[in-house]
Parts: sequence; structure tokens; C-alpha cells
Amino acid sequence: MSDQSYQPPRVWKWEAPNGGEFASINRPIAGPTHDKVLPVGKHPLQLYSLATPNGVKVNIMLEELLAQGHEGAEYDAWLIRIGDGDQFGSGFVEVNPNSKIPALMDHSGETPVRVFESGSILLYLAEKFGAFLPREFKARTEALNWLFWQMGSAPYVGGGFGHFYAYAPEKFEYPINRFTMETKRQLDVLNRHLAENTYMAGDEYSIADIAIYPWYGGLVEGRNYGAGEFLAVHEYKNVQRWAANIAERPAVKRGRMVNRTFGELSEQLHERHDASDFELRTQDKIGTD
Repeated sequence: MSDQSYQPPRVWKWEAPNGGEFASINRPIAGPTHDKVLPVGKHPLQLYSLATPNGVKVNIMLEELLAQGHEGAEYDAWLIRIGDGDQFGSGFVEVNPNSKIPALMDHSGETPVRVFESGSILLYLAEKFGAFLPREFKARTEALNWLFWQMGSAPYVGGGFGHFYAYAPEKFEYPINRFTMETKRQLDVLNRHLAENTYMAGDEYSIADIAIYPWYGGLVEGRNYGAGEFLAVHEYKNVQRWAANIAERPAVKRGRMVNRTFGELSEQLHERHDASDFELRTQDKIGTD
């Protein structure tokens, strides 16, 4: 059934949050709401993030780089609580004027470099360290095809399906049906591609897999939005095989813990400043919020 009671005005005006889990952080203007200097730790790379699917991408990438022995990839991960509006602090807005996590500062050179948008951060790190991006031109292009596919497609999953299925204050049939259709189409795109490929760019694990896994792996694993049954994820067996393979990687397991504020306390590492933090500073061990 459709709601025929609402007619859009000639000019839209923002009046007040209209409900939903993230209503308090949505607004039609940019810029900071308050002054707040970002902390800076001891490592060259400073990550400001939260363990949403976009945030997890970068956590995984950094842990994968460290697992390969790239010592320059050591990083401090600072928790940005988007529900509290941390992303609107002046320091964060200087790093990312779009006020979205994740955001990265690289202090390894003479002049600090800011990097924002998760896909840009993955590509920056891949090029900086010469890792997780195929060198052969055709395979590199294929990896970038899928990286940009994910960046363009995921808003339909998160901002569309996830919002109306899980977070909107009321359930409306039309938007749920519309975004469910698109989400399942995207899963089918992946399923068909992975029927003939071990990873997104062929036989080589790359930033394309790192970008796609937190979103679509989370869907077929039944974690994202609790929508596994609703989306009939058992139908996408190739995506499930691919996701299960990636989920077993030690760096992926660590990356999913960083800046995480939900789930089992033993899997939450609110801030990460040293490799030992995974053993010593998870929330079940330090017992603080």
C-alpha cells in the first residue's frame, strides 16, 4: 500500500529530525558543529573511524599490510562515535569535509596527507605499500572495476535497503521492495562473477575483496541488518563460499574488531594503538565504555 497523504512542497525545508535510528546525525548542511582537536598517536598512520562496513574495510587493509610485514603500516585507530556527533568536530571535518568515517591522516612524509572515502583510502594504501592491487594492467583494472562498483552500489544497500528495512521509524512496503530488489540484483551480480573467479580480480586477493566483503559478506553471513533469511542469502552460494574464505583470514578477524562498539565484548577493541591490544585491551578485559 502507498501513502497518498504526503505531497512534497514546492521548496523543501528542514524542520526537525523525522525519526529513525540515525536521525540525530543527519542534517542538510556541512561543516563542524563544535571545536574538537583530533588525537594523534605514535604511528605514522592515524585512523579515525567506527566499525561500520565502510570503516571495517580500512581496518582489514591495515591489518593485512601488517601481516605481510609492512612495518610502515602501523597505525593508531581512534574511535569516532557517530551517534554522539564526533564526525562534526572541527578536527574531523578538517580531515574529511564530508563528515563521514573512515578518515585517515598519513604523517610519514614531510607534509601530512589526508585521505577520505574508504575506496580512496584502500587505493592510497595499496599504492603506498605496493600490495593488494595486481601489478598486471588487466588484473589491476579488474580490481578497480569492482572497487568502484562497490563504492557506487553500497549506498543502495546501506542507505536504501538497510535504512528502510532496519532503521526507519516505520515500515513502508514500497521502499523496502524497491531496495530489496536492487540488493538481491547486486548479490546476483556477485554470485555470477564468483562462479568463475576465486576472488573479485581473479585468483589474487585484492582491495576489491577487502572493499566488498564487509558489505556483501556481511549480508550472506546474516550479520548485516539481520536480513539473511529475508534476502534468502542461501541462494548465493558462490558469494557464501567467497565470504567464508575471506572470513577465515587472521587479518580480517582482527580488522573486524577495531573500533567496534557492539556484539561480544571480547570482539570489541574500541581503540587500537599496538598489536598487543588485541590480546590486552578488548572490552571484556578493560571493562570500560
